[in-house]
Amino acid sequence: MFQKKLLLTLISTSAFMFSNLSFADSVFGSGADKSKLTAISTILSTPENYLDQSVTVQGTIVKVCKKRGCWMELASDKQYKTLRIKVRDGDMVFPMTTMGKTAYATGPLTAIPLDLEQTKRYLAYQAEEQNETFDENSVTQAITVYQLNPVGVTIAD
Repeated sequence: MFQKKLLLTLISTSAFMFSNLSFADSVFGSGADKSKLTAISTILSTPENYLDQSVTVQGTIVKVCKKRGCWMELASDKQYKTLRIKVRDGDMVFPMTTMGKTAYATGPLTAIPLDLEQTKRYLAYQAEEQNETFDENSVTQAITVYQLNPVGVTIAD
């Protein structure tokens, strides 16, 4: 009888401990500064207003670099828009297991102006990734790609 009571006590204590266990967020660099939170759609609508400024964005991780974990893409609060979060190789490594989780990233927004040929290659690659057809002759103007270069990232677990 004593052993049965002891076993039941251990089981209920363990269940209580595990039910209150909270997993810690994953922090990279200095972690994100959530006090500077700006919607991705706001930044992408007027990116020139945010260039080289430290901002924090939030979004669901929809892509991660498979080779080195040096970049990830966050879904915007507006459908079909994403923002690339890019670090120097090795500075931070974003694991593939973070796909689908919410990330916060803080750092400066940078612009990468592409010439017409680079634009065609970039858009062709994007179309290939989405399994869409692409006609490079339809591209007549160069674009600028924007990305956030974070000093801190927090991924909610």
